[in-house]
Amino acid sequence: QEQLVESGGGLVQPGGSLRLSCAASRSIGSINAMGWYRHPPGDQRELVATIWSDGSTNYGHDVKGRFTISRDNAKNTVYLQMNNLKPEDTAVYYCNAEVLWFPKNLEVWGQGKLVTVSS
Repeated sequence: QEQLVESGGGLVQPGGSLRLSCAASRSIGSINAMGWYRHPPGDQRELVATIWSDGSTNYGHDVKGRFTISRDNAKNTVYLQMNNLKPEDTAVYYCNAEVLWFPKNLEVWGQGKLVTVSS
């Protein structure tokens, strides 16, 4: 059973919008933070956005003002609304969850969703 199930993504034209969703299995445990990372072709993985259990957020420099991360704690789901998409946003986007554990919190990753921004 996958612990993080991602949906959304696909092909969009520059300036368009997409929304990614990531639902965490109840069996995953207590989640401290959820977020999104992306891996552009030929580049390194980078942070897109993180949201903590208290609702505080953090964004990567390149997406500030265009992307919004939100979280539905009742559904154990995190969303990434991506607006004004640019070709350089093309990447595989991975959902990430930081699960509370002792002595060290666990990192859980989704399978990844391809987002392609192209005309």
